Amino acid sequence: MNNNLIQTIFARRSIRKYTDKAVGEDEIRTLLEAAMAAPSASNRKPWHFVVVTRRETLDALAERHPYAKMLFQAPLCIAVCGDPGISEHSWVQDCSAATENLLLAVTALGLGAVWLGVYPQQERVAAVREVLGIPGSMIPLNLLAIGHPAEEKAARTQYDETRVRWECW
Repeated sequence: MNNNLIQTIFARRSIRKYTDKAVGEDEIRTLLEAAMAAPSASNRKPWHFVVVTRRETLDALAERHPYAKMLFQAPLCIAVCGDPGISEHSWVQDCSAATENLLLAVTALGLGAVWLGVYPQQERVAAVREVLGIPGSMIPLNLLAIGHPAEEKAARTQYDETRVRWECW
């Protein structure tokens, strides 16, 4: 068993406070490589990523998304977008798998992040599309606020035996 991987999974927490230290280009590349290593139905890979580091764009996203105020502080945001034209029935699942891979890579690199839902709330989709210039054929699934954490949260599991069934319901 790879205990390091299990510990990374348990250590992944939603981090909403960041230092002002920038995330390096090599780290960003590693995050994107991890995201694109995700499984994808029929290997269609319907994902696209918008990397945002400009303060004015981060602030515009923070102003337009009702739960993204931490982007006023975060040095990095990655928007995960899907192309339903490539994978009409599985783009959400594929992009969600890519998002989770990216979040685990964030944790493994000692960074912090929080997943901010965009799709299917149409007002959020429209706002993110407008701020980032995302074409109509793409759908922004989520935003990830990323940075060097300025808060610590203990590793944990949220295992709940009452949510488990064996063999049948």
